[in-house]
Amino acid sequence: MYLEIVSPEATLFSGEVTSVTVPGINGEFQMLSNHAPIVSLLQKGEVKIQGNAIKIAEANKHNFSKTTASATSLLISSGTVEMKNNKIIVLAD
Repeated sequence: MYLEIVSPEATLFSGEVTSVTVPGINGEFQMLSNHAPIVSLLQKGEVKIQGNAIKIAEANKHNFSKTTASATSLLISSGTVEMKNNKIIVLAD
């Protein structure tokens, strides 16, 4: 599935991933390939990205933390997520 993380300043990440975990306002939840369509508000927390070949642009590497060989995370203060047709868009503050 395809993930795009956008902030007011720039597109922080865009690429293929295997799973994404986000801090929803009613609790953390994970989206995998072919997840049902969803739109949700996000609260302060960590967006966790899993994938085989996650490549972060050099200009944005300072925003992300590598947690394992195949996992990366991004701290956000709030935002919105939409999942539809195997594409996830995170609008993050």
